Amino acid sequence: MSESRGELITWVNDLLLLNYTKVEQLGTGAAYCQIMDSIFGNLPMSRVKFATKHEYEYLGNYKVLQGCFTANKVDKSIPTDRLMKCKMQDNLEFLQWIRRFWNDRYPGGEYDAHGRRGATNEPAAANRSATAPRRATMSNGANRSMSGRAATDHLSVGNRSYRGPSPDQSIVLGLQKELQEERNTVAALEKERDFYFGKLRDIEVLIQQELERSPESGESTLLKEIQAVLYSTEDGFEIPAEDLPGEEEAYPDETF
Repeated sequence: MSESRGELITWVNDLLLLNYTKVEQLGTGAAYCQIMDSIFGNLPMSRVKFATKHEYEYLGNYKVLQGCFTANKVDKSIPTDRLMKCKMQDNLEFLQWIRRFWNDRYPGGEYDAHGRRGATNEPAAANRSATAPRRATMSNGANRSMSGRAATDHLSVGNRSYRGPSPDQSIVLGLQKELQEERNTVAALEKERDFYFGKLRDIEVLIQQELERSPESGESTLLKEIQAVLYSTEDGFEIPAEDLPGEEEAYPDETF
């Protein structure tokens, strides 16, 4: 039975001593590399970069991962282009595979994650979480003062005002991006719906015109079958009275 996203993230964090919060963060390729290193122990971890921000930086990590697969004869295609986009579904599927592979091939024993990747090669998220408490302590000391550039860089007026974006800003931006993608999907579906509704409406108009032009065509079996399809509904759905076919709204006589 497949593990949930939360369980997989917990496993990655426990194995590699990371602070990942979502599957999309594995899209950099760094964690995939180190998971394979925990199995084979022969990856050039000095070439794996955890503190990356751009797709072109991720590519170097995936080259290391592909080299590992080739050297160790791992028969698995790496969908690099999709994984690099940091989409949840693509990375979840690859992580599920790599978890199963790890279960089968991990040699056992403890894995020195920090030692293998190096003290200076920590993910940006981990660095932020490690330094945040220290900054908060410094700002809360009423009698402590800082001078020079250090004070300008790290603190501003107020006890908890720091330079740079909030730690949650990346999460907000990610949610905004997902929301925009959902809006685009809805807009595309509505456009497709309107397109097909227009086609059905054109067919309905053609049938009405034919019936008006030639009343005897109302006995046509084909026209009756087409109308039955047009006006059929799902079980439990009732057409509002004003929308029933054949009923026209009565307008009062107007005098001009």
